[in-house]
Amino acid sequence: MAGGGRALDPVNPKPFLASLVGSPVVVRLKWGMEYRGRLTSTDAYFNVLLGDAEEWVGGAMAGRIGEVLIRCNNVLFIRAGLENTSDDAATMAS
Repeated sequence: MAGGGRALDPVNPKPFLASLVGSPVVVRLKWGMEYRGRLTSTDAYFNVLLGDAEEWVGGAMAGRIGEVLIRCNNVLFIRAGLENTSDDAATMAS
């Protein structure tokens, strides 16, 4: 791949999200903030419900918010795991 980037394998989103229910995830919104928590459920429209959620803005935790429903049209991506994503954002931007 040109530029030394990684090739991405396509993923069918419905089975991917179903496999993540009950697992820790990171949901990044189009506006830059992230929500980290346990994926409680999803629906046919890809809305997501997180439990034990934390809001992260600019790489710093802005607060614990508990349960949050995120509407699908606001989601940029969903990542499995709760690793620190600030380095990943810098990598994706370059």
